[in-house]
Amino acid sequence: MKRILIALYVTLCLAGTAAAQARFTSNTEEQRFGQIEWKRPVTAEFTVTNTGDRPLVLSNVEPDCACTVANWTQTPIQPGKTGTVSVIFDAEALGHFYKSVAVFTNADPHVVYLNLSGEVVREIKDFTRTHPYLIGQIRLDQEALDFPDAERGEHPVLQLGVANLSELPYEPVLMHLPPYLTAVAEPAVLQPGEKGVLTLTLDTEKLLDLGLTQTSVYLSRFSGDKVGEENELPVSAVLLPDFSGLTEAERLDAPVASLSADRIDMSQTLEHKRKAKADVTLTNTGRSPLHISKLQVFHPAVGVSLKKTVLQPGESTRLRITVTKRGISRHRRHLRVLMITNDPAHPKVEINITAAHRQ
Repeated sequence: MKRILIALYVTLCLAGTAAAQARFTSNTEEQRFGQIEWKRPVTAEFTVTNTGDRPLVLSNVEPDCACTVANWTQTPIQPGKTGTVSVIFDAEALGHFYKSVAVFTNADPHVVYLNLSGEVVREIKDFTRTHPYLIGQIRLDQEALDFPDAERGEHPVLQLGVANLSELPYEPVLMHLPPYLTAVAEPAVLQPGEKGVLTLTLDTEKLLDLGLTQTSVYLSRFSGDKVGEENELPVSAVLLPDFSGLTEAERLDAPVASLSADRIDMSQTLEHKRKAKADVTLTNTGRSPLHISKLQVFHPAVGVSLKKTVLQPGESTRLRITVTKRGISRHRRHLRVLMITNDPAHPKVEINITAAHRQ
């Protein structure tokens, strides 16, 4: 009987080992581009999740033509984690296309095919994919204007793609521009079915303070248009302190801002409650006092409180974040918390918040 039990135990262990395997799951098997312009490369991004219980290894990715180049996550993807397969397609000919890339893995099956399709045209007439945001009869490629972080004296530039779906010539104009923004349209007038670009330039010398500055501008949809929620475009810019004058010794002795978490998920709580809260621990792991000069939010539904704004080396404090369900969907700003510190390596500390909920 003892031998039988031992044999049964060994059999079960072997069966369990055999069952453990990596599993390849992609967010989609095909990326449909619609119309794309000839001689303008496009990128398809596939998110790969390991839904198995052993590390997933993407050993190779082979496109089916020279017009396609692939990049992929080279390190093993742990169970439950994600990686990417990025495919750049540079069309060589006009017309419809259907391309595949073979992804070789240690999962079963060992080869998975990801596909991309669309139509290559000389001039795009279907702007649904390239300009997904509709304001009146004007399509845009962005619904919010977030400038890259900058220091005083820099002039970062942001481009807003515009397409005219109306039957009349259209002049792209941004109304209520603040003093620190300028905008130039190219071309100045868009004919029916034509697309163009609004180039916005940020003058950091005219920003009043460090940290986040937010405002809204309004896209004129036709001559004599008025401002309103339907044509509002939120604008955000973050001005960082300048540490370029620090010596190497000063950098070594600088404070270091460390967070217990930089991402907070409040979705489940907000499914059942009108308000959710979470605490994040901020610690100074550097060699000199850490000063938090700014604590700001990007969204009116988010509230923050910080117990201490100066932390000695090794000291910690609590940052409490609250999110109110009401009003989240009515604003297009990201849910984030921003801190400006005197840590030269991390002058901007950001916490991203997930708060999706059913209406």
